[in-house]
Amino acid sequence: MEQEPRRSRTTEAFFGRRRGKPVRPHQALALENGLARLGIDIKTPAPEDLRTLFAAPVSKVRLEIGFGGGEHLRHIAANNADDGFIGIEPFVNGMAKMTTALVDKPLANIRLYDEDATQLLDWLPEASLAGIDLLYPDPWRKKRHWKRRFVSPVNLDRFARVLKSGAKFRFASDIDTYVNWTLQHCRAHPAFEWQAADAADWHTPYEGWTRTRYEAKAIRENRTPAYLTFARV
Repeated sequence: MEQEPRRSRTTEAFFGRRRGKPVRPHQALALENGLARLGIDIKTPAPEDLRTLFAAPVSKVRLEIGFGGGEHLRHIAANNADDGFIGIEPFVNGMAKMTTALVDKPLANIRLYDEDATQLLDWLPEASLAGIDLLYPDPWRKKRHWKRRFVSPVNLDRFARVLKSGAKFRFASDIDTYVNWTLQHCRAHPAFEWQAADAADWHTPYEGWTRTRYEAKAIRENRTPAYLTFARV
């Protein structure tokens, strides 16, 4: 029987600018040392067991794509010491904030990656992740830029490949068009099932949630956050 052709792995640039204001000297030092110690090198083969990436023993591994300044990632890692977390952030200033914060409060269950998330997703072993968080991603508001939104059939294929059965993909945004976009794409993908229990469920923050600066800004500007959860079937 003829097999369905595999979707192309060619991607757009899903993130915008790489740099903002110049980082301060102490941040630059923390960034260099932090990535040297915690950065993941995808030029080497991925370990069969991702738990071996971490300095501390962990029971499972989760991924956060585009962690911004790292508020949520540090909070969830500090409160779930038995889990390992890989954080991806290509924006230099965000990664500098994260590595600087980890100087003061180190967390042995965090590893970092500062390039395109699709590269790391393609490097990861199949069924190796217990969860993926995509929180307040760039919404690419203009219609001509929608193809740059991270949620897409190709990237959902990537998620489906690396997530274990029953693992959760969590998506939060305050942009209605991107929330609807994500719902449509995930409900159309055979590997994902929306986990909303009732009509109000998707406006209820996740358990253990900490408000990020992006969410605080959205609320100040009268935009309502949405929290979507999809299970890998």
